[in-house]
Amino acid sequence: MSDIGNTPETAPQAEETSRETRYNPAEIEPRWQERWAADTELYAIEPAASGKPKYYVLEMLPYPSGKLHMGHVRNYSIGDALARYQWMNGYNVLHPMGWDAFGLPAENAAIKNNTPPREWTLSNIAAMKEQMARLGLSYDWQNEVTTCLPDYYRWNQWFFLRMYEKGLAYRKQSKVNWCPQCATVLANEQVINGYCWRHEDQLVEQRDLEQWFFRITNYAQELVDGLDQLEGWPEKVRTMQRNWIGRSEGAEVEFGIEDASSAPGDEPRKGTSVLPALEGVKLLQEKITVFTTRIDTIYGATSVQLAPEHPVAKQFAAADAELAASVENLIAQQALAREVGDIGNIEKHGVFTGHYAVNPFSGERLPIWVANYILADYGTGAIMSVPAHDERDYEFAQKYGLEVRIVILPRRVTDPSTGKEEEPMLPYTAEDSLLINSGEFNTLGNEEAQHKMAAFADEHGFGRAKVTFRLKDWGVSRQRYWGTPIPMIYCAKDGIVPVPDDQLPVLLPENIAITQQNGSPLSHVPEFLNTTCPKCGGPARRETDTMDTFVDSSWYFYRYTSAKDATAPFDSNAVDYWFPIDQYIGGVEHAILHLIYSRFWTKVMRDLGLIKNSEPAERLFTQGMVIKDGAKMSKSKGNVISPDEMIGRYGADATRAYALFAAPPDRDLDWQENGVAGVSRFLGRVYRLVMQYAERARAARGGDATATTPAAQAIQRKLHQTIRKITEDFAGRWHFNTCIAAIMELVNALYAAEPAIAAGEVSDAVLRDALEKLVLLLAPFAPYLACELWEQLGESGAILRVSWPKYDEALAREDEAEIPVQINGKLRSVIRVAAGASQETLRDVALADEKVQASLAGRTVAKVIIVPNKMVNLVVK
Repeated sequence: MSDIGNTPETAPQAEETSRETRYNPAEIEPRWQERWAADTELYAIEPAASGKPKYYVLEMLPYPSGKLHMGHVRNYSIGDALARYQWMNGYNVLHPMGWDAFGLPAENAAIKNNTPPREWTLSNIAAMKEQMARLGLSYDWQNEVTTCLPDYYRWNQWFFLRMYEKGLAYRKQSKVNWCPQCATVLANEQVINGYCWRHEDQLVEQRDLEQWFFRITNYAQELVDGLDQLEGWPEKVRTMQRNWIGRSEGAEVEFGIEDASSAPGDEPRKGTSVLPALEGVKLLQEKITVFTTRIDTIYGATSVQLAPEHPVAKQFAAADAELAASVENLIAQQALAREVGDIGNIEKHGVFTGHYAVNPFSGERLPIWVANYILADYGTGAIMSVPAHDERDYEFAQKYGLEVRIVILPRRVTDPSTGKEEEPMLPYTAEDSLLINSGEFNTLGNEEAQHKMAAFADEHGFGRAKVTFRLKDWGVSRQRYWGTPIPMIYCAKDGIVPVPDDQLPVLLPENIAITQQNGSPLSHVPEFLNTTCPKCGGPARRETDTMDTFVDSSWYFYRYTSAKDATAPFDSNAVDYWFPIDQYIGGVEHAILHLIYSRFWTKVMRDLGLIKNSEPAERLFTQGMVIKDGAKMSKSKGNVISPDEMIGRYGADATRAYALFAAPPDRDLDWQENGVAGVSRFLGRVYRLVMQYAERARAARGGDATATTPAAQAIQRKLHQTIRKITEDFAGRWHFNTCIAAIMELVNALYAAEPAIAAGEVSDAVLRDALEKLVLLLAPFAPYLACELWEQLGESGAILRVSWPKYDEALAREDEAEIPVQINGKLRSVIRVAAGASQETLRDVALADEKVQASLAGRTVAKVIIVPNKMVNLVVK
């Protein structure tokens, strides 16, 4: 559908050039824009007591960069069409907009342009808001949210304090992701293949810093479980979240560490039972804990391997200079692999520590290695290496000559050609297997063995069943200026002290010098840094880190329900009415970062007693990208098309309608300006058609629209088919491109009926009914033109408050259908049957057709394939 030149609205133009009435969006649209702006109640929400069903439709809020691009236009046009449709269906609609206004770009722009971030941001908001108004977007600006203003970010601070009280906000030193260009910490989710999410060419470094974290891992299981309830979300988004959370079922097992002073020699030695049974070997108090999803293979462990930064590795290295040098080399290898974004495919290297661990199941002494492919922050930072049944372990064992011992086999290992058993190809990792060489657990199936072995470990005190998650706690500290100040104070006497609620908001100072210096810019502002301890009244200092801006976007949609509330983040009663969001719309690039964080925040607010819902949005729609010159439209690629330019040439309606028409909304849109021009020509045809008959239509208001002639019945049939098509598309698949195409076909049918209209075969009442409903159908997609034509038809009042047209199935039904008949896939005839005829009727009529009979002469029909209402195919010999 992207080639506008092949669509129905470009039908012969002879009548267009003869019309005196011309469509002029430059005259029509500003006039209606002014009228809409003056009506402050037009898009406003109604009280819950109105009795109307509610519908909350929301597009993800933009960062105020200063200019909209066509990706924004597409996103907002989808939401706007849906909001207008729901208003016309009698819903109380909340369709708000706001600004994700904190963040690094404003700070960098301030450094580059010597403009304060607040001034830069608010001027951009004003410019983008003006563009949105020109596009005719139906936003309720009375509930606008701007996240960089104190009336919003004070509640970020309030939530931080509530999380601190609940133990969900905490501070610790940890290894963090550092972007040199951003000069700040990045969350794990903001590192893409080792590179900064904002700077695709900037490798991320690892640093040790004191940071604030949110304990999102407390909700890891619920975040996984909740995905099963989100049936209105795309499966690809749910899969991305499941993979990121990374739930793994397994067991933790503690391996004792042999006291080297009691070692019986370097040869491996087997005991007879559990850990204490290794006779004559003393164990250190410290143990090595490993997490494994395959405890059933533990008898196949031939070494224990540690991450280079594991505490036990550091302990061994501290007493052995040669080992210490090797461990440092392994750390450097990991750092290099991270820098190139290839840590998962690192060339495996390791070093034997000279120490042994003890397998608690077999009592066997296992050499302890340090390996560069084991990561300190993944699992426990230690593994039991089972080379026969793990690909990475097998590769490492082959390189360093470690034993490979098979302990599981396929349930069926017989070669059918020889009847002999065959060895599995190593490494053998299949889950459906039987245990061998595994002591008392021999012959058990792997699943049964996992349960029994975990229980055995628990009974003997050296292990337990365990569920782990890939998801890490959310690091929210940022060493930048333009963000929400973290409301904590450091006192020499009282330690970490939260800012009291009555001292919120902690205001971000204005007009400060911002440079990319070490530490947060706020640490160089004495009047901000120096304060008084709320507990003892003594001198203290403020936290100078600011919050990750994903905090702002984790709960903004709740604030929309009561954006002017000065006593609470939102009115809980309003949230109870409006939530969950009925339809959330945004890019799939937010599937992990924003959507996981917002789901976490929702569950925290529920547990704080502020809301009742557990998920923010019932349905999620991820629109496709806008593509130009083979790449995603973006400033960095220099292929951005300004909507202002398109509006100036073709009007806002044409620009919006093209964004909906050129491709299904979930697919990428290949930008073509001639497509906008084509849609503009189509809107001109609608305008001329309605204007030509407007006077007759006004005079026929209230008349009987019953169709009594074939020409009138044909118009009504096409009209009701179009209403049905668009109504079903809004309710289901959202193929707005085919909705607009259906309107084009309806317009063509009305132009084709002009001779019948002129001859009096179509009454003015039928004509009015068709034009009136045509305008209503157009309203979600081209609201300026629809409002203009609605008024020209003699109607008054907001078209949003007019009921969506209903189709009559009897009027929409075709009396007869033309069905092609194929023989062995080749068209041989076309038959006419009653619409909806049975398969038996289709078969009989097709076989009785003269052309078909002639083609069948001397041949036998082997099979009849019927696609109801579409085709009959005869398979013949």
